Amino acid sequence: MTPIVRTALFVPGSRPERFAKALGCGADAVIVDLEDAVEASLKAQARDNLAAFLGAEPTARVLVRVNAAGDPEQAADLELCGRLPGVVGILLPKAERAAQVRVAVACGKPVWPLIESARGLLALGEIAACEGVERLTFGGLDLALDIGMSNGTAAAAAVYDQVRLSLLLHSRVNGLQPPLDTVYLAFDDAEGLAATIRHGRDLGLVGALCIHPKQVAVVHAALAPDADELDWARRVVEAAQSGAAAFQVDGQMVDAPVLGRARRLLANAGL
Repeated sequence: MTPIVRTALFVPGSRPERFAKALGCGADAVIVDLEDAVEASLKAQARDNLAAFLGAEPTARVLVRVNAAGDPEQAADLELCGRLPGVVGILLPKAERAAQVRVAVACGKPVWPLIESARGLLALGEIAACEGVERLTFGGLDLALDIGMSNGTAAAAAVYDQVRLSLLLHSRVNGLQPPLDTVYLAFDDAEGLAATIRHGRDLGLVGALCIHPKQVAVVHAALAPDADELDWARRVVEAAQSGAAAFQVDGQMVDAPVLGRARRLLANAGL
């Protein structure tokens, strides 16, 4: 994985022929899914697929979405993840309590709790504060189903923005990595995906979960600052080398918050 995760791409654990393709498509992180994308009769086979792939590809690094707390498959998922060096993190679905997070953390890998219910959203503070949590994200469809919300409506969009803000705030106060936005299901709708990603970027998000390789480049492009923004940020940072607490760039006053924004733009662009 790269230090800044803009894209985390799901690949079904039951489709091992897709693992290498997912790792080669340019996503910053790949999540091998042992949960929703795998039917019950193939769960054990999916674990075997993952173990075989990582055994054959010792430099490969993936996260794994394990089965949720209460699912009989979760213990085997976590045991496998704990002993595979190529697994660098756990995506914990339907996270609702700190105790569930602590079970996942015990396997020795960083955990990304996936908030997918009202109960999980209301417990976000205790979940985010758990030792071993690295990053937060949420599942919009499951959350909508849980609270009876009509997905794809203006009302749902307003609720999702509240969820995004909650993730951002709890990530900030707990020193976590920036949260990731939920998946965008219409993977052929590049324009809609880009607009959603730019909206999330304006809120403070720096990445999203992805369900198809073709979404990766779209997300990266939508998150990238344009040439004018980067030029402004470079000039602000250069001007700050004078040591002045406040100064002007392009006729506008620059102080600590503005300088911080310029530095963040450059950092998010990998500069």
